[in-house]
Amino acid sequence: MKQQFIEKVSASYKPKGAFIQLGSGILDGEVVTDAKVNLALRMMNRHGLIAGATGTGKTRTLQLIAEQLSDAGVPVFMLDVKGDLSGLAEPGKTNDALLERGQAVGIPFEPSSFPVELFSLSGKLGAPMRLTVGDFGPVLLSRILDLNDTQSGVLSAIFKYAQDTDLPLVDLDDLKKLLSYLSEGAGAAEIKDDYGRISSASSGAILRKIVAIEQQGVAHLFGEKEFDIQDLFGKVDGKGVITLLNIADVQDQPQLFSTFLLSLLAQLFKKLPEVGDLDQPKLVFFFDEAHLLFNGASKAFLGQIEQIVRLIRSKGVGVFFCTQAASDIAESVLGQLGNRVQHALRAFTPNDAENLRKTVRTYPTSEFYAIDKILTALGTGQALITVLNDKGIPTEVVATHLVPARAVMGPASPETYNRIIAGSDATTNIRNASSGDQQPKLLSNASNSKKLF
Repeated sequence: MKQQFIEKVSASYKPKGAFIQLGSGILDGEVVTDAKVNLALRMMNRHGLIAGATGTGKTRTLQLIAEQLSDAGVPVFMLDVKGDLSGLAEPGKTNDALLERGQAVGIPFEPSSFPVELFSLSGKLGAPMRLTVGDFGPVLLSRILDLNDTQSGVLSAIFKYAQDTDLPLVDLDDLKKLLSYLSEGAGAAEIKDDYGRISSASSGAILRKIVAIEQQGVAHLFGEKEFDIQDLFGKVDGKGVITLLNIADVQDQPQLFSTFLLSLLAQLFKKLPEVGDLDQPKLVFFFDEAHLLFNGASKAFLGQIEQIVRLIRSKGVGVFFCTQAASDIAESVLGQLGNRVQHALRAFTPNDAENLRKTVRTYPTSEFYAIDKILTALGTGQALITVLNDKGIPTEVVATHLVPARAVMGPASPETYNRIIAGSDATTNIRNASSGDQQPKLLSNASNSKKLF
């Protein structure tokens, strides 16, 4: 049985071109080193899902994939929810557990650091990342403002008027002025025939939502200098730069940061040229806390997600969603994710048991595992994997002992964090562009680091 397992896994996970190694297969509780589980680089723009219960190792899976992509010269974008991915900039410390894991998967553990750029939405924990209101668009802005269907329609009409009349919408002040002009000012009569009348009730509600966003201290998310998506494609000494968006200080505003991530994908989709199938992706985009994107999503918003995910692979961009359960992702999007890394699921509650049943039904049968049993028996740093081979065919389902991450698995030291921010081209450009911008805060000691992270 063991030899048959090795042969089947090796045949299924043996890409012709460049690849990353996710780990080695597990059979009857034993890590089978020779049963290597690989993912072809050329298939990473077919998107993927990384799922599993809290504490099963999803974040470290993101890290080990990002590390190998960087080694291959592929830039990576990652959402850093807790601020604990900045350790990618520092080599990890060797210990017995990491040495043992490296030996088990056939890759000797060697600590390494990777080029990192730090951004944040607030501008406090990295270079500020912002877009103009016009580029953000009415659908995404409606979600952030939590508008109803009628109010969203009004906002779309305002954007259409601005587009037709070549009026730039840079920041929220521009939007408020245009809203006032078209609802109560001289523009009210002008738009009545072509765009429809804007009622005072609708304009007032939209204005109050805009003011609420401003009071939350995130109005500077919209404006100039606008983030240049070309900054996501950097390389240093042949390694792809790992861009981290640190949202540790805005975790309590999930609609804000999840919608902003989608807006970045929309900008990539809009501005990148068609490249077809490449030998390796131009960028891999990891969308952590993906369930937040779909919670309460309107039909228009969901439609935009589906369109971007379906078409952006032809721009050379791969998107990996990370969440607790596959059921968190809309079915229309889930069906487009060709690569799956499923960490352990728990069945402590009736809802957990139902999610487990739904997940099991999405996997093909295996002659080596009972899928429902293996999904609840996986340990930390282990996952059930199936990906697309270089012919686009789903591979054998394999319980996998994952490769160890080589960088620090936690926040970087304050000194390293400061050095990255001070040496960042993005930070320098922003400082030069406007001395009034809010500057990233440097960390002065370990106690400050804990507060910020």
